[in-house]
Amino acid sequence: MKPGSIYLDNCVSSPMAPEVLDAMLPYFSEKFWFPGSFISTGESTNDALAGFSQIVAKSMGATPEEIHFTSGGTLANNIAIKGLAASLKRGHVIVSVVDYPDLLTNAAWLEKQGFEVSYLSADSKARIDLDQLKAELRPDTVLFMTTAVNHVVGTIQPLKEIHDILAGAGHKIYFHVDAGQAYGKMPLDVNDYGIDTMSVSAHKIHGPQGIGALYLRKGTKLGQIIHGVKRVDGLQTGGLSIALIAGFAKAVELGFADLDGSIKQLRELSDYLLARLKEKIEYIELNGAEGMGRAPHNINISIDYIEGEAITMMLDMHGITVATGSACASQGLKANYVLMAIGKNHVQSHGSMKFTINRYNTKAELDFAVEKLAEITAELRKRSPLYNAFKKQET
Repeated sequence: MKPGSIYLDNCVSSPMAPEVLDAMLPYFSEKFWFPGSFISTGESTNDALAGFSQIVAKSMGATPEEIHFTSGGTLANNIAIKGLAASLKRGHVIVSVVDYPDLLTNAAWLEKQGFEVSYLSADSKARIDLDQLKAELRPDTVLFMTTAVNHVVGTIQPLKEIHDILAGAGHKIYFHVDAGQAYGKMPLDVNDYGIDTMSVSAHKIHGPQGIGALYLRKGTKLGQIIHGVKRVDGLQTGGLSIALIAGFAKAVELGFADLDGSIKQLRELSDYLLARLKEKIEYIELNGAEGMGRAPHNINISIDYIEGEAITMMLDMHGITVATGSACASQGLKANYVLMAIGKNHVQSHGSMKFTINRYNTKAELDFAVEKLAEITAELRKRSPLYNAFKKQET
């Protein structure tokens, strides 16, 4: 099988929908113009961008003026967090130990700028501790950041409860959400959750790589962190690909035409996958929340007594792409920080596998992946001293 024939690592990137490529092609050729005034080419692009902004805004309950296109989710996070820091100057910030690296690295940067940062713990399912959040609130708390869907185990954070806690603080606390794994996988209305800034990315929802957006609530002031000529947006100055924005809008249009149906399809596939894994492989454990408490596309399991990196490479030889732990934290064979934070040990962390599904995956693909995984697991356990010692004790 060729590499990626069965692609189950969609938390990193998803295959681009054919309709997205079709929507992009005119902007790579005859409609390559940047926005402008008084001339037909520039005005045409202005009109197109207004339409694209409307599509993205509608998907999250925002207005077009609150949508700022960026070159990706990471840059959207940086513009929001560093922009708020530049505007606020100082204060107290809260984040959690299980958040996405974008938020944690920015939290470390904030500390270097003189902000105080508190790090919330999480329970065994990777839900942040709401009682600790209440206890950490101070008169100088200015920002709370969270990852809507955990990037490793798929747990959905309680955004409404978080908003209620922040709103009850008696003063303004900005609420920033990284929605990279949540957008298109759950309803996300920025007004329902009282979100001030939120990052999303196109390539996680069958759009093109290299484009994302920042939602910025009207009236929220950010300091400028990128300086230069404004072509498309005043927050990310310089050029942005109009073609990629067109593709992003088409991906949103497709994914949100029947969001409930899309979520149902993904959940049926992931539930099927989990049932097949439990049926075919002994001594596995689901990491993260169960059922409706997790995103519909994510199944993260620990397979006892074997190494996840070895499984990943062996599945790749069969054309099956999966991840071990977090794709953002697997370098150097380090134990995954999220799994360790929720109480897993080094063996469980190293033996973790993350399957993330897209709408083009089929049950036949999942059956094949489970079949090969079962074969690989059996072979690796034959060579595992830990497994052999366990079996001797069992008998």
